Parts: sequence; structure tokens; C-alpha cells
Amino acid sequence: MASKDDVQVEALMAALDHPLKPEIEALRTTIKSAAPELGERVKWNAPSYYLGPHDMAAFNLRQSSFVQLVLVFPGGLMIEDRRGLLEGDYKDRRLLRVDSMADVEHKRPAIEAVVRQWVALVSALP
Repeated sequence: MASKDDVQVEALMAALDHPLKPEIEALRTTIKSAAPELGERVKWNAPSYYLGPHDMAAFNLRQSSFVQLVLVFPGGLMIEDRRGLLEGDYKDRRLLRVDSMADVEHKRPAIEAVVRQWVALVSALP
């Protein structure tokens, strides 16, 4: 049986009118396959991910020419981004941006690595 969060995310995605909807779905699949333990819910009017009490990431779907994923790092803890995937120099977050399915496919291994590193980092928190 689907959870309330699952139903809300699926309803949001069914109603979503975005030119990069296939890319959004591909990113959702990538995140969920990299870390099945993450929860998915609607937050900030977009799919978002969490582990326990910690927010992990949320889509920013306001732009039509690209998809942005905002990754949140509790307490300002950071992961090592060896592939230069993450953008920004914010205290507690980084941005991941894709603009095509080819971009999603090219970045998929790095996205999976970032998601797994985030889960490992947060799982070690008290």
C-alpha cells in the first residue's frame, strides 16, 4: 500500500507541466535507486528527499530551461565533490543542475555517488 507521501508525490508529478519532466523523472529514479532508504515527499511544491529528521534534497522546478536539485547538508557538513557536480558556496547547501536527458545520463554516476555520500554522512550523525 502506498504511503500518503507516495500518493502526494505521484499526484504532483502527474499534474506537473514542465518541459523537462522526463529529466525530473530520471533524476527521481536515480536518487531512489542510489539510496532506497531515503523517503520522498512533497515539500516546497516539489519532490524532496529525507532521511529520518534530515532533509536531503528538493527539486527547484521554477525554471523551464533546466532542472535544479538543492542538496541540504545538516549543520554545514559537506561531502567531497570530486567530479565538480555541485555548484554554489552556501553554508549548508549545494546545487545540482541538469538541462537535458543527455546531461542526466552523463552525470548519473556522479549523482549516485553524491547521494550515497550524503546518506553515509547523515547516517553517522548522532
